[in-house]
Amino acid sequence: MPRTPRPRVPRRPGTLKATLLASAASAASVCLLAASAPPTALGLGDRLFPDLGNPGYDVTSYDLAFTYPGDNSKPLRAVTTIDARVTHDLERVNLDFAHGKVDSVEVDGLPATFATAGEDLVVTPRVPLPEHSRMRITVHHTSDPVSEKGRDGGWVRTTDGLAMANQADVAHLVFPCNDHPSDKAMFTFHVTVPEGYTAVANGLPGTVARAGRSTTWTYRTRHPMATELAQVSIGRSTVLHRTGPHGLPLRDVVPTEDRKALEPWLARTPGQIAWMENKVGRYPFETYGLLMASASTGFELETQTLSLFERELFTDPAWPKWYVESVMVHELSHQWFGDSVSPRSWSDLWLNEGHATWYEALYADEKAHKSMETRMKAAYGASDRWREAGGPPALPKPPKAGQKIGIFRANVYDGAALVLYALRQEIGRPAFERLERAWVRVHRDSTANTADFERLASAVAGRDLSGFFKAWLYGVKTPPMPGHPDWTQAPPPKAAPKKVAGKKAGDEKAAQGGTVRQAVARRRQ
Repeated sequence: MPRTPRPRVPRRPGTLKATLLASAASAASVCLLAASAPPTALGLGDRLFPDLGNPGYDVTSYDLAFTYPGDNSKPLRAVTTIDARVTHDLERVNLDFAHGKVDSVEVDGLPATFATAGEDLVVTPRVPLPEHSRMRITVHHTSDPVSEKGRDGGWVRTTDGLAMANQADVAHLVFPCNDHPSDKAMFTFHVTVPEGYTAVANGLPGTVARAGRSTTWTYRTRHPMATELAQVSIGRSTVLHRTGPHGLPLRDVVPTEDRKALEPWLARTPGQIAWMENKVGRYPFETYGLLMASASTGFELETQTLSLFERELFTDPAWPKWYVESVMVHELSHQWFGDSVSPRSWSDLWLNEGHATWYEALYADEKAHKSMETRMKAAYGASDRWREAGGPPALPKPPKAGQKIGIFRANVYDGAALVLYALRQEIGRPAFERLERAWVRVHRDSTANTADFERLASAVAGRDLSGFFKAWLYGVKTPPMPGHPDWTQAPPPKAAPKKVAGKKAGDEKAAQGGTVRQAVARRRQ
């Protein structure tokens, strides 16, 4: 992390010479001036989201407590406790938080002053925090489910409660945090709900404590997680349990009234996990399941161990069964690609979405005979247009103002899957499959970037692939496809009919390629 320049006051035992006393007094004066200066918003300088994250510390764990009032339009009472390692001397600590009222802040048990700057909560502890020390920050605040104008995500209101959708930059609308995927941490959730509601979160369940007419549900993760992958479901829900490969505990969260209708879809998950394990290795987490939300989000989301889905995807007959299953596999594959191995920066998003799209397409190819080659040929024909609109796969254009999910464009979905197809063509199927397994094994529970993938691919292939990746990941134009010299860029498609209905409509939707989220992201550009 970049170091934040801070004046340091000498600390020496014993009697100091006059010159040292004068020096210390001068340094103290500078320190007081710095402390009295207006708070400043900081960031890690991410190319796409420069204001996200904060320098000077590394979060090790979050403890989040939410109290739901029984009305999803009203703020939740919340307490966020952050444990972190201090990586540079800090007189102030910046947290990302922009959508709630802060009542009080403590640092290491002592009251601290706080102020806001941009989308940062700036905390000034009573005692400066030295490098290599540890700190605990406790923030008492509200967590507001009402969306900000022009912002997507945070708390999502469902017909019977709430769920979370924090990708890419909105976890800090829900709780104070270091909101960047490069700073993964362990999570504990305590969710208090009125009688008749069920709360579920990432990880495995702990205690269930009942007091009067309310219940507090506790969940803990066993693996580090990025803030954008946090999930809490509150609703009149039923939790369904089953067992996956190797005894993996699975749990699905569904609206109670839809339990019977959704069960056939949920029963497919163990087989899908087994299919993915056959491709890339053992499932990386302690549990998995689907959260079926009665909400119109326009996307599905790979929240760690509990993927978020729109209920309508499974109940609308316009979507073909093969397509729904491929979307399920898309979000499942993210548990390896994006969740276990998280992007070090948002420009590395292609590693998440390209791989998820790849396994989505491969599953459709193997299980429903929807040709991978046909899909990749169509993607190749559109690739130059995608690069022009959204940038090359590993150098995506920043989102437009007020459209933060605008980074989820076709260039990082089918455009990035096309890069993986070209790589398989270039190094051969056996080497490609070894690379995929090695990638999720080497970087499990950590972060990685595009350069890491390039180095590993070259090592597995036994030759330098830097020229290949430079052209395919950063080129303005799409390179020739290895093994398919006849593939060319297609002319722009004609406008689709404004309205189609029934099964044919679903087939046409699915034939366009990509996930539900892609279609929505493209509409929002």
